[in-house]
Amino acid sequence: MAPQPLEPTANTRELPPALSVVVPLHDEAENVRPLALEIRDALEGKVAYEIVYVDDGSTDNTWIAIQDLTGELPRLRAIRHAACAGQSTAIATGVAFARAPVIATLDGDGQNDPADIAKLIEVFDAATDRQRLLVAGQRAKRRDTFVKRLSSRVANGVRSRMLGDRTPDTGCGLKVFDRNAFLVLPHFDHMHRFLPALFLRNGGRVVSVPVNHRPRARGVSKYGLFDRLWIGIVDLFGVMWLKNRRMMPEIAEVATGDMPSDGENPNAGADG
Repeated sequence: MAPQPLEPTANTRELPPALSVVVPLHDEAENVRPLALEIRDALEGKVAYEIVYVDDGSTDNTWIAIQDLTGELPRLRAIRHAACAGQSTAIATGVAFARAPVIATLDGDGQNDPADIAKLIEVFDAATDRQRLLVAGQRAKRRDTFVKRLSSRVANGVRSRMLGDRTPDTGCGLKVFDRNAFLVLPHFDHMHRFLPALFLRNGGRVVSVPVNHRPRARGVSKYGLFDRLWIGIVDLFGVMWLKNRRMMPEIAEVATGDMPSDGENPNAGADG
């Protein structure tokens, strides 16, 4: 079920969330407040939403910054890992903790533009197959260093060629999908980089939408060349194995018997 737009004057705080924005954070204390305020400004009055921050075992003041913000932003909910478990696990924790049927994810470094969430939701809402659809952001103009852009381009090219995921930018953190569709996917470290292939493996569909990308204004990047390429090689072959082992049977027919209604005695009228 897609988030239902609301009139700008509606008090969305009183409604159960239709959209959960899940944000993994690791040592991003400087980005906690500005990013949450941007998400609020992008969604307030448009949809009943919540922000789910997942502190992935930060060693700086990220959790303190989150706690300080919860009183100011009642839509903010947060959960903390005792130790760093990785971005994929943080996303999985956030999705499980979320209360809405539709999930939007974005990175905690502030490089994804929260204003683009509405663009992805519009595509998601217009689809007839929302329960199996992944809407993925595509960073049309990367605002990263040359080394970072090059490593990402190589990694995306290798993944696309070997997995056939038909997604030009699997590394973009901005994505929208059905919560239940995500929860049934196989979970493993670095799985967030392979979400398009995993959705396709389960009979889903992927749509890429051009989105804004911004230079990092605060904090330090947690990834480098080897994180984006060589470490993912093992995962890449693992996803290929999963893809090749998945069987999607075509349902020919369904037959069901008449079930008794609640409270009805199935033996009524029988002898003895």
